[in-house]
Amino acid sequence: MEQDLTEYTDMIVEYGTQYGLNIVFAVLILIIGMMAAGWVKRMVIKMCKKSAKIDDTLGAFFSSLARYVVIIFTILAVLDRFGVETASLIAILGAASLAIGLALQGTLSNVAAGVMLLIFRPFKIGQFVDAAGHAGSVKHIGLFVTEMATGDNVQIIIPNSQIWGSSIKNFSSNENRRVDLVIGIGYDDDIDKAIAEIGSVCDADDRVLKDPATSIFVGELGASSVDIVVRAWTASGNYWPLKAALTKEIKHRFDDKEISFPYPQQDVHIVSNVK
Repeated sequence: MEQDLTEYTDMIVEYGTQYGLNIVFAVLILIIGMMAAGWVKRMVIKMCKKSAKIDDTLGAFFSSLARYVVIIFTILAVLDRFGVETASLIAILGAASLAIGLALQGTLSNVAAGVMLLIFRPFKIGQFVDAAGHAGSVKHIGLFVTEMATGDNVQIIIPNSQIWGSSIKNFSSNENRRVDLVIGIGYDDDIDKAIAEIGSVCDADDRVLKDPATSIFVGELGASSVDIVVRAWTASGNYWPLKAALTKEIKHRFDDKEISFPYPQQDVHIVSNVK
């Protein structure tokens, strides 16, 4: 009886010595790994903030990704202390990742497109763009979707893969934009007088830039009007207000100067063969 108790005691001491050290080392590896994961995350965030090309959302994504990578290696190191075949485990995880990637192919494509949008920045929050067939002001750029608001404040949520895979028209990217107007006058009206009055209207508005200069010329001889083209430059933020103001003021000026806006008309000639 005493011999059996001694054998059990020796066995407990042996296993305790063998696995106890592994447990201690595993705990130390786990603590150091978690500390290293937090340190790596903070370093990645700091590096991303120093770079003007990396958005805060993208910085948070990269920092979290780096943290999880360190945690995964830490767990593998802990399992290795207990004799677990990590090579087989890595192969299993790789196969599982491939299966998950195939199942979430559409979602991952949105993430990839979101990363590209945040890196290359074809547009920024607050800018007015036309992307994936939708026009509106950008409200939020995420890793999966981009949120926009139309001119009448309707929310539009577009998957990033659709935006990155299509052409993007950014109306707010350039500092200045050109306002194009086509003003029709009657064939009996004085063209030079009309052009002078339009130029006077443009010069009176401070939002019209002097450089580049405003262009005013006859664009076409239409079916019922002489079409005068007006091309005035202004700051991008003044585009719509200026276009509305010029249209209104030109109408008032033409009314005062008795320059007509012709209606579409046709001359009908009736030939009678009655004798």
